[in-house]
Amino acid sequence: MEQVSANRSHGGIQGVYTHPSAQTGTPMTFSVFVPPHPPGVKLPVLWYLSGLTCSHANVTEKGEYRAACAEAGIIFVAPDTSPRGDEVPDDEGYDFGKGAGFYVDATQEPWAKNFRMRSYIEQELPALIGAEFPADMARQGITGHSMGGHGALTIALRDPARFRSVSAFAPIVSPLNCPWGDKALTGYIGPDRAAWREYDACALIADGARLPDLLVDQGAADGFLEEQLKTPLLVEACEKAGLPATIRMREGYDHSYYFISTFMAEHVAWHAQRLTERLKA
Repeated sequence: MEQVSANRSHGGIQGVYTHPSAQTGTPMTFSVFVPPHPPGVKLPVLWYLSGLTCSHANVTEKGEYRAACAEAGIIFVAPDTSPRGDEVPDDEGYDFGKGAGFYVDATQEPWAKNFRMRSYIEQELPALIGAEFPADMARQGITGHSMGGHGALTIALRDPARFRSVSAFAPIVSPLNCPWGDKALTGYIGPDRAAWREYDACALIADGARLPDLLVDQGAADGFLEEQLKTPLLVEACEKAGLPATIRMREGYDHSYYFISTFMAEHVAWHAQRLTERLKA
Protein backbone atom coordinates (compact mmCIF):
# COMPACT_ATOMS: atom_id res chain seq x y z
CA MET A 1 0.00 0.00 0.00
CA GLU A 2 1.26 3.46 -0.91
CA GLN A 3 0.01 6.77 0.45
CA VAL A 4 -1.00 9.18 -2.30
CA SER A 5 -1.94 12.07 -0.02
CA ALA A 6 -2.69 12.91 3.61
CA ASN A 7 -4.46 15.97 4.96
CA ARG A 8 -5.32 17.02 8.49
CA SER A 9 -9.06 17.47 8.95
CA HIS A 10 -11.23 17.75 12.06
CA GLY A 11 -8.30 16.55 14.13
CA GLY A 12 -7.90 13.37 12.10
CA ILE A 13 -6.20 12.35 8.87
CA GLN A 14 -7.87 12.14 5.48
CA GLY A 15 -5.69 9.88 3.38
CA VAL A 16 -5.77 8.52 -0.16
CA TYR A 17 -3.98 5.25 -0.87
CA THR A 18 -3.26 2.88 -3.73
CA HIS A 19 -2.34 -0.79 -3.82
CA PRO A 20 -2.00 -3.62 -6.35
CA SER A 21 -5.19 -5.68 -6.24
CA ALA A 22 -5.03 -9.44 -6.68
CA GLN A 23 -8.77 -9.53 -7.37
CA THR A 24 -8.94 -6.94 -10.15
CA GLY A 25 -5.39 -7.38 -11.45
CA THR A 26 -4.97 -3.59 -11.40
CA PRO A 27 -3.88 -0.85 -9.02
CA MET A 28 -6.83 0.24 -6.87
CA THR A 29 -7.23 3.58 -5.13
CA PHE A 30 -9.29 4.25 -2.02
CA SER A 31 -9.64 6.92 0.66
CA VAL A 32 -9.72 6.54 4.44
CA PHE A 33 -10.54 9.12 7.11
CA VAL A 34 -9.16 8.20 10.53
CA PRO A 35 -10.56 10.45 13.26
CA PRO A 36 -8.57 11.56 16.30
CA HIS A 37 -8.29 8.77 18.85
CA PRO A 38 -6.11 7.63 21.77
CA PRO A 39 -3.09 5.48 20.88
CA GLY A 40 -3.89 1.80 20.72
CA VAL A 41 -7.65 2.26 20.42
CA LYS A 42 -9.40 0.53 17.54
CA LEU A 43 -12.35 2.24 15.89
CA PRO A 44 -15.47 1.05 14.07
CA VAL A 45 -15.50 1.25 10.27
CA LEU A 46 -18.13 2.74 7.97
CA TRP A 47 -17.87 1.72 4.32
CA TYR A 48 -19.20 4.05 1.64
CA LEU A 49 -19.76 2.68 -1.87
CA SER A 50 -20.04 5.28 -4.62
CA GLY A 51 -22.31 5.41 -7.65
CA LEU A 52 -22.06 5.37 -11.43
CA THR A 53 -19.20 7.41 -12.97
CA CYS A 54 -17.75 8.08 -9.51
CA SER A 55 -14.51 7.12 -7.79
CA HIS A 56 -13.34 7.45 -4.19
CA ALA A 57 -12.87 11.17 -4.84
CA ASN A 58 -16.52 12.18 -5.14
CA VAL A 59 -17.54 11.47 -1.56
CA THR A 60 -14.10 12.36 -0.23
CA GLU A 61 -14.37 15.86 -1.67
CA LYS A 62 -18.14 16.46 -1.45
CA GLY A 63 -19.60 14.08 1.13
CA GLU A 64 -19.14 16.26 4.24
CA TYR A 65 -18.72 13.27 6.56
CA ARG A 66 -15.53 14.14 8.42
CA ALA A 67 -16.97 16.30 11.20
CA ALA A 68 -19.58 13.64 12.00
CA CYS A 69 -17.02 10.81 11.87
CA ALA A 70 -14.62 12.75 14.09
CA GLU A 71 -17.37 13.31 16.65
CA ALA A 72 -18.50 9.68 16.56
CA GLY A 73 -15.01 8.16 16.36
CA ILE A 74 -15.63 6.25 13.13
CA ILE A 75 -13.19 5.37 10.33
CA PHE A 76 -14.70 6.17 6.92
CA VAL A 77 -13.54 4.06 3.95
CA ALA A 78 -14.39 4.96 0.33
CA PRO A 79 -13.25 2.47 -2.35
CA ASP A 80 -13.31 3.05 -6.11
CA THR A 81 -16.24 1.83 -8.19
CA SER A 82 -14.34 -0.30 -10.71
CA PRO A 83 -10.88 -1.33 -11.89
CA ARG A 84 -9.00 1.28 -13.92
CA GLY A 85 -6.17 1.26 -16.44
CA ASP A 86 -5.40 1.20 -20.14
CA GLU A 87 -5.62 -2.60 -20.28
CA VAL A 88 -9.03 -2.76 -18.56
CA PRO A 89 -11.96 -3.25 -20.97
CA ASP A 90 -14.49 -0.44 -21.18
CA ASP A 91 -17.79 0.50 -22.78
CA GLU A 92 -18.88 3.67 -24.56
CA GLY A 93 -21.79 4.16 -22.15
CA TYR A 94 -21.36 5.78 -18.75
CA ASP A 95 -23.41 3.00 -17.13
CA PHE A 96 -21.13 0.06 -17.96
CA GLY A 97 -17.39 -0.64 -17.77
CA LYS A 98 -15.00 1.71 -15.99
CA GLY A 99 -16.72 3.60 -13.21
CA ALA A 100 -19.63 1.16 -13.30
CA GLY A 101 -18.51 -2.08 -11.69
CA PHE A 102 -21.88 -2.65 -9.95
CA TYR A 103 -20.07 -4.49 -7.12
CA VAL A 104 -20.37 -7.85 -8.88
CA ASP A 105 -17.89 -10.56 -9.82
CA ALA A 106 -18.21 -10.71 -13.60
CA THR A 107 -18.37 -14.11 -15.27
CA GLN A 108 -18.59 -12.96 -18.91
CA GLU A 109 -15.75 -12.01 -21.23
CA PRO A 110 -13.98 -9.64 -21.53
CA TRP A 111 -15.03 -8.46 -18.05
CA ALA A 112 -14.33 -11.54 -15.92
CA LYS A 113 -10.59 -10.94 -15.50
CA ASN A 114 -10.77 -7.47 -13.95
CA PHE A 115 -14.34 -6.74 -12.86
CA ARG A 116 -14.30 -8.52 -9.51
CA MET A 117 -15.57 -5.71 -7.30
CA ARG A 118 -17.64 -8.02 -5.12
CA SER A 119 -14.62 -10.03 -3.99
CA TYR A 120 -12.54 -6.86 -3.76
CA ILE A 121 -15.02 -5.20 -1.37
CA GLU A 122 -15.99 -8.34 0.52
CA GLN A 123 -12.53 -9.88 0.95
CA GLU A 124 -9.42 -8.10 -0.27
CA LEU A 125 -9.89 -4.50 0.84
CA PRO A 126 -11.26 -5.37 4.32
CA ALA A 127 -8.16 -7.47 4.97
CA LEU A 128 -5.98 -4.51 3.99
CA ILE A 129 -7.96 -2.05 6.12
CA GLY A 130 -7.77 -4.36 9.12
CA ALA A 131 -4.02 -4.76 8.74
CA GLU A 132 -3.03 -1.16 8.01
CA PHE A 133 -5.44 1.01 10.03
CA PRO A 134 -6.69 1.11 13.66
CA ALA A 135 -9.89 -0.59 12.59
CA ASP A 136 -12.11 -2.79 14.72
CA MET A 137 -13.33 -5.15 12.02
CA ALA A 138 -15.88 -6.64 14.42
CA ARG A 139 -17.74 -3.32 14.18
CA GLN A 140 -18.50 -2.52 10.55
CA GLY A 141 -21.32 -0.55 8.94
CA ILE A 142 -21.96 0.04 5.26
CA THR A 143 -23.70 2.69 3.19
CA GLY A 144 -23.60 3.91 -0.40
CA HIS A 145 -25.22 6.00 -3.10
CA SER A 146 -27.19 4.86 -6.18
CA MET A 147 -25.15 2.00 -7.70
CA GLY A 148 -23.21 2.05 -4.43
CA GLY A 149 -26.47 1.87 -2.49
CA HIS A 150 -27.24 -1.26 -4.50
CA GLY A 151 -23.81 -2.55 -3.53
CA ALA A 152 -24.25 -1.73 0.15
CA LEU A 153 -27.65 -3.40 0.36
CA THR A 154 -26.73 -6.57 -1.52
CA ILE A 155 -23.36 -7.05 0.18
CA ALA A 156 -24.97 -6.65 3.60
CA LEU A 157 -27.94 -8.88 2.79
CA ARG A 158 -25.59 -11.65 1.66
CA ASP A 159 -23.47 -11.34 4.84
CA PRO A 160 -25.53 -9.73 7.63
CA ALA A 161 -23.21 -11.06 10.34
CA ARG A 162 -20.41 -8.82 9.07
CA PHE A 163 -22.31 -5.54 9.23
CA ARG A 164 -23.83 -4.05 12.35
CA SER A 165 -25.59 -1.26 10.46
CA VAL A 166 -26.76 -0.68 6.88
CA SER A 167 -28.03 2.44 5.14
CA ALA A 168 -28.21 3.88 1.63
CA PHE A 169 -28.77 7.08 -0.32
CA ALA A 170 -31.02 6.71 -3.39
CA PRO A 171 -30.09 3.05 -3.99
CA ILE A 172 -30.84 1.02 -7.10
CA VAL A 173 -33.07 -1.41 -5.21
CA SER A 174 -33.86 -3.92 -7.97
CA PRO A 175 -31.47 -4.31 -10.93
CA LEU A 176 -33.81 -7.05 -12.17
CA ASN A 177 -36.38 -4.34 -12.86
CA CYS A 178 -34.49 -1.34 -14.25
CA PRO A 179 -32.51 -0.48 -17.42
CA TRP A 180 -29.23 0.14 -15.59
CA GLY A 181 -29.41 -3.27 -13.95
CA ASP A 182 -30.52 -5.06 -17.09
CA LYS A 183 -27.54 -3.73 -19.05
CA ALA A 184 -24.98 -4.29 -16.29
CA LEU A 185 -26.04 -7.74 -15.15
CA THR A 186 -26.53 -9.05 -18.69
CA GLY A 187 -23.07 -7.81 -19.59
CA TYR A 188 -21.25 -8.94 -16.47
CA ILE A 189 -23.20 -12.05 -15.40
CA GLY A 190 -24.93 -13.23 -18.58
CA PRO A 191 -28.57 -13.66 -19.67
CA ASP A 192 -29.67 -16.11 -16.95
CA ARG A 193 -31.80 -13.83 -14.74
CA ALA A 194 -31.85 -16.40 -11.95
CA ALA A 195 -28.13 -15.72 -11.48
CA TRP A 196 -28.90 -12.03 -10.98
CA ARG A 197 -30.91 -12.53 -7.80
CA GLU A 198 -27.89 -12.40 -5.50
CA TYR A 199 -27.25 -8.90 -6.86
CA ASP A 200 -30.79 -7.59 -6.32
CA ALA A 201 -31.78 -6.33 -2.86
CA CYS A 202 -35.51 -6.94 -3.33
CA ALA A 203 -34.89 -10.46 -4.64
CA LEU A 204 -32.55 -11.26 -1.75
CA ILE A 205 -35.18 -10.13 0.75
CA ALA A 206 -37.85 -12.16 -1.05
CA ASP A 207 -35.52 -15.17 -0.92
CA GLY A 208 -35.14 -14.88 2.87
CA ALA A 209 -32.18 -12.56 3.50
CA ARG A 210 -32.67 -10.26 6.49
CA LEU A 211 -31.10 -7.28 8.23
CA PRO A 212 -31.75 -6.10 11.81
CA ASP A 213 -32.87 -2.73 10.43
CA LEU A 214 -32.27 -0.40 7.51
CA LEU A 215 -32.15 3.34 6.79
CA VAL A 216 -32.72 4.73 3.28
CA ASP A 217 -33.01 8.35 2.17
CA GLN A 218 -34.38 9.07 -1.31
CA GLY A 219 -34.85 12.44 -2.97
CA ALA A 220 -38.42 12.92 -4.17
CA ALA A 221 -37.17 15.17 -7.00
CA ASP A 222 -34.61 12.59 -8.17
CA GLY A 223 -34.91 12.24 -11.94
CA PHE A 224 -33.88 8.57 -11.74
CA LEU A 225 -36.43 7.57 -9.12
CA GLU A 226 -39.23 6.18 -11.28
CA GLU A 227 -37.30 4.37 -14.02
CA GLN A 228 -34.05 3.29 -12.38
CA LEU A 229 -34.14 3.40 -8.57
CA LYS A 230 -37.60 1.91 -7.95
CA THR A 231 -37.75 2.79 -4.23
CA PRO A 232 -41.37 1.59 -3.84
CA LEU A 233 -40.22 -1.95 -4.64
CA LEU A 234 -37.92 -1.87 -1.59
CA VAL A 235 -40.72 -0.53 0.60
CA GLU A 236 -42.95 -3.38 -0.59
CA ALA A 237 -40.25 -6.03 -0.11
CA CYS A 238 -39.44 -4.89 3.44
CA GLU A 239 -43.11 -4.69 4.45
CA LYS A 240 -43.85 -8.13 3.04
CA ALA A 241 -40.85 -9.65 4.82
CA GLY A 242 -41.38 -7.78 8.09
CA LEU A 243 -37.91 -6.27 7.79
CA PRO A 244 -37.65 -3.10 9.94
CA ALA A 245 -36.83 -0.25 7.57
CA THR A 246 -36.93 3.53 7.72
CA ILE A 247 -37.30 4.68 4.10
CA ARG A 248 -37.66 8.44 3.87
CA MET A 249 -38.69 10.44 0.82
CA ARG A 250 -36.98 13.84 0.96
CA GLU A 251 -39.05 16.49 -0.78
CA GLY A 252 -37.20 18.73 -3.24
CA TYR A 253 -33.93 16.76 -3.20
CA ASP A 254 -32.34 15.27 -6.31
CA HIS A 255 -29.67 12.61 -6.95
CA SER A 256 -26.63 14.82 -6.35
CA TYR A 257 -24.12 15.29 -3.55
CA TYR A 258 -26.13 18.32 -2.44
CA PHE A 259 -28.67 15.71 -1.34
CA ILE A 260 -26.14 13.25 0.06
CA SER A 261 -24.17 15.83 2.05
CA THR A 262 -27.37 17.20 3.59
CA PHE A 263 -28.17 13.91 5.31
CA MET A 264 -24.70 12.40 5.66
CA ALA A 265 -24.28 13.42 9.30
CA GLU A 266 -27.61 11.78 10.17
CA HIS A 267 -26.47 8.55 8.57
CA VAL A 268 -23.11 8.62 10.37
CA ALA A 269 -24.87 9.17 13.71
CA TRP A 270 -27.33 6.38 12.93
CA HIS A 271 -24.47 3.97 12.22
CA ALA A 272 -22.53 5.14 15.28
CA GLN A 273 -25.45 4.41 17.59
CA ARG A 274 -25.80 0.87 16.31
CA LEU A 275 -22.10 0.13 16.31
CA THR A 276 -21.85 1.33 19.91
CA GLU A 277 -24.94 -0.62 20.98
CA ARG A 278 -23.51 -3.81 19.50
CA LEU A 279 -20.23 -3.19 21.32
CA LYS A 280 -21.99 -2.79 24.69
CA ALA A 281 -24.09 -5.87 24.06
